[in-house]
Amino acid sequence: MKTLDKNWLTEGLIDFEYKKYLVLAYLQEVKNHFNQKKLYPYLSDLVFHYQNLLSIKENKKLIYENFPKRISKADFEKLTLSYTKLIEDDNFMSDLEEIIGYSIPKFKEMLQEGKDIYEWIEEHINITPIGLSPLYPIEGYLFLSETNTTETRIYQYQISIFENAHEKYRGVHTYFLESIRRGIGITFENIKIDLIKRHKQFPNPATYLVESKIECPLDETLLPIAKRLLVKHISVS
Repeated sequence: MKTLDKNWLTEGLIDFEYKKYLVLAYLQEVKNHFNQKKLYPYLSDLVFHYQNLLSIKENKKLIYENFPKRISKADFEKLTLSYTKLIEDDNFMSDLEEIIGYSIPKFKEMLQEGKDIYEWIEEHINITPIGLSPLYPIEGYLFLSETNTTETRIYQYQISIFENAHEKYRGVHTYFLESIRRGIGITFENIKIDLIKRHKQFPNPATYLVESKIECPLDETLLPIAKRLLVKHISVS
């Protein structure tokens, strides 16, 4: 993936045409992946850049804090360095504001395109528990399957909870175990029973089936969306 540096706005040449080229090249790369229904990590990367631009637009101080610095004087006796900002005049600020004003709607448009694809794919994915749901659902097995295939990918999952001063977050970690082809006598329930027999550390594991009605890339789309659906399902259950 052609990435965009997190400090792309304030690093390098501060020129509208140059920054416009960087933005358009990056967004074209993202669009190419979206056209292939490859959402991650491109969608989350896009969110980061868009939110960063909004923050800088609302708080010009961030521009000065993020702008590269150069050494103006070194005092070796006191082992201290004093710095001066490379940006100090209104012309630079005017250029940056022009770049920001151009970039925000471009990022917003591409972000909306990614969200539309995400929602469309999510509408074609179902999550259901296999067997009885235990009281301790934060770890267990995740079955990943597409309706047009007989292959089921088996993951072991564990949900972790972390929080800051304002919000509580849940993240899910998955570990791929194996792929199993379903057939006569090999149902999702039978697969779960076999896993219990072979993995004694989970005598009554939470087990969820995520089934996609459409074909989409595994690592870039299906698995990330499945993990998000799993967290959402467990959070409200």
